[in-house]
Amino acid sequence: MVNRVKNIAQSAIATAAVAVAALAFQTTDAAAQQRTVVGERYVPTIWVDPDGCEHWVMDDGAEGFMTPHVTRQGIPVCNRGNTCGVINSDQLFATNRYHVSNAGRARLAEFFRETGAAGYVITGHTDSRASDAYNMRLSLNRANAVAAVGRSAGANIVDVRGYGERQPRASNKTQAGLAQNRRVEIICIR
Repeated sequence: MVNRVKNIAQSAIATAAVAVAALAFQTTDAAAQQRTVVGERYVPTIWVDPDGCEHWVMDDGAEGFMTPHVTRQGIPVCNRGNTCGVINSDQLFATNRYHVSNAGRARLAEFFRETGAAGYVITGHTDSRASDAYNMRLSLNRANAVAAVGRSAGANIVDVRGYGERQPRASNKTQAGLAQNRRVEIICIR
């Protein structure tokens, strides 16, 4: 009888040890799933693509659309965006500058007041004469300058992008092609 009680006790202790080990493993696994990055703060992002679809992105990589309207296949139905304005940069800016001229400021303000879109995406573009890094910076600065004029005219600027020389409209081998590539595009979201 003593042996039987001893065997039952050893069995109970072994079962308890397995349960404690399993609980410890689950706790460690749950703790590993929750991570905190000290010293960094994430700001959720919302951006608008050229089709007018508003996207949200979270720090864990999750992404989705801001519209409740979807097709039967689950594809979001977004506001349509179209390029409603293309302005040659030479008409707004001095060479290698991003401050809008007074005449350009008046022309842009009138454009934003008359267009009446729900929102605007401003994209800046350059030719290929300078370095890629310089052109990216210049195109973004020019797009931001146009966006500032739009905001002062009461326009809802939802996104500003600089593409540098990465989306040419024409060949950069001719003066006419270089001029076509120096531009600011305004995408209207209806």
